[in-house]
Amino acid sequence: MTRLDGPGDEQARGPGDDPDQVALEIVDAVESLTDLWSVAAQGVALRLSPHQLRALRVLQAAPGLNLTGWAEWLDIGLPTASRLCDRLEAAGMLERALHPRKRREVQLSLTPAGRHVLREVAGRRAQALAVALRAMEPAERVALSRGLKAFLSAQATPLPRSEDPGCG
Repeated sequence: MTRLDGPGDEQARGPGDDPDQVALEIVDAVESLTDLWSVAAQGVALRLSPHQLRALRVLQAAPGLNLTGWAEWLDIGLPTASRLCDRLEAAGMLERALHPRKRREVQLSLTPAGRHVLREVAGRRAQALAVALRAMEPAERVALSRGLKAFLSAQATPLPRSEDPGCG
């Protein structure tokens, strides 16, 4: 595990400047945040797996998807999506309805219970994150917020082909 404040922070490029070192530090922070996320989500009355929660969030973001579109968003196969849909429908989290104009197509949407679970999970996660943020100095919170905004902005900008880590 890397240390966010350990020896070796002062590198030739300056403290906190080396993208590879910062990436390792962020890995640790993301793992900690992932744990916080999971624990907060498990506090809801109906326990859903991270995969099931993600599937519900996709429907929240894109209501009315058909099964094929939902599977594509989730990057899973159609049989897996169908089983996932069956489970979430049986749990009362989503419903299927015939498309109003395409008789052969079925649309998926969240039920009120599904929307409630997502709100509850989001609220619990925000509360857990706020506890950690309260332990930080105000200037650290501002710096974190700025850094996250910059990161999101950089992620929205496509890398030049030669820098794309997915290219070989």
